[in-house]
Amino acid sequence: MVNTMRKNLLVVLLLAAASMSINNAAIAQTQTNTPSPKSEKVSQAVVKIYTTSSAADYFTPWAMLGSGQSGGSGSIIANQRILTNAHVIANASFIQIQRQGGSKKYRAFVEFASNETDLAILRVENPDFFKDSKPLSIGKLPETQTTVEAYGFPRGGKTLSITKGVLSRVEHQSYAHSNGFFLAGQIDAAINPGNSGGPIIVDGKIVGVVMQGNFGKATENQGYFIPPSIINHVLDDINDGSYDGFLEIQVAVQSMENPALKAFHNMKADQTGVLVTQVSEGGSSDGILQPGDVLLKVDNFKIADDKTIVFRNKQRTHFKYALDQHAYDDPAKLTFLRDGKELSVEISGKNKLQNPTLARDETFSELPDYYIYGGVVFVPLNMNLIKRWGSDWRKNAPLDFLLYRSEPATKDRQETVIALQVLPAEVNLGYHSWSSWIIDSINDEPVQNFKQFVDKIHNNQEQFVVIKDKTGFRMVLDHQLALQTRDSVLQTYRVPNYHSKSLFDVKQP
Repeated sequence: MVNTMRKNLLVVLLLAAASMSINNAAIAQTQTNTPSPKSEKVSQAVVKIYTTSSAADYFTPWAMLGSGQSGGSGSIIANQRILTNAHVIANASFIQIQRQGGSKKYRAFVEFASNETDLAILRVENPDFFKDSKPLSIGKLPETQTTVEAYGFPRGGKTLSITKGVLSRVEHQSYAHSNGFFLAGQIDAAINPGNSGGPIIVDGKIVGVVMQGNFGKATENQGYFIPPSIINHVLDDINDGSYDGFLEIQVAVQSMENPALKAFHNMKADQTGVLVTQVSEGGSSDGILQPGDVLLKVDNFKIADDKTIVFRNKQRTHFKYALDQHAYDDPAKLTFLRDGKELSVEISGKNKLQNPTLARDETFSELPDYYIYGGVVFVPLNMNLIKRWGSDWRKNAPLDFLLYRSEPATKDRQETVIALQVLPAEVNLGYHSWSSWIIDSINDEPVQNFKQFVDKIHNNQEQFVVIKDKTGFRMVLDHQLALQTRDSVLQTYRVPNYHSKSLFDVKQP
């Protein structure tokens, strides 16, 4: 009987202990799920962005493509600004922003856009939008293996999403929006379309801005963000009311991991660096560096043979990181080897080329340049046009167009002019099937750039205009007939004007 009572008492005690453990666990779980003050502050500063966009049709440069709607995320920062991605508002015609938990959408406007870094600053003029919000500050880049939180509004819902992940890697990457090459962080938090522009948070501060990955479907469970060094650079840059960008020395380099290559360039055993193979004419380094120089250091950053530098805690990234610490007009000290002699020089980016290659960089929220003469549509080669060949443009665009993306511009030839298409008419008989034709000269004068090409036609006094490619293949147009039939050609093909607005300052012939 006594043993039975003892057994029953033991069972009761065990049940009571289990009950207390369960209750304590429930309390702990409840406390864990309760938003912290920092989390609540962040949530109130994260916004949903609605964008209506309409891009120009670079195949028919006087027309626009159909408008579409897209979304993204952003965060409220100091001075009542909204920080987000440039690609979220690219080609935007109408932008609205909605606070977390709010029902009203407010009209927003683009204040600054840095397409190269995929960052944009928006403003909302209605002060009611910022009521009861506290701006987020920019923190420091966390160490790898740090747990981070990604805030945003991914597709599939209207409420705020918060996911956790670990910072696994920090190094230079090609940014998907503009192919800019900058430092980026990689995390394993779930990031989906709609998260773009949202903040990466550690201890209630922004340590990154979510951006597009540039790896297609080849990678899984990876997200990428723009780090604080890039964000702060852009914010500091716009303090004077304009965005100027980063220091660029505008040279091409190759690694020097081969011992024979190093010996040939008279490098000592303790010297490392990269070989300058090309210097852009008219660029920042023109007349200062030359092919064959070995770049050893940028400021106090020693460059390794594989193009990397140590930027923190034995972590390495591309030596461009050292240049990225400078504003475009803030000189950097370069140490280089020439004929075995070590030299130093300061280089500023004030002479930065607008387009370092023969194909113009991609632009957003701008109208294309074009000029129609004799029913032939002439345009400058640009990345917007190349990308009109679709998501697989690297395979589908004309090969010559792709080659000009990497051919450096010179003082004598600054960009490529092409005859995009022919609007069939009597004046251009025999040329109706011509398209995507690269032009080398006009009336035996080499083509330097698009404006010079247009000026030559406007100021033409000859009976014929003779346009050739580099093989001597030619298109000859009767000048007077081209002028006389201009209006009828435009009316036939419903083209509003024979040139883009950018050429309005060109005098009528």
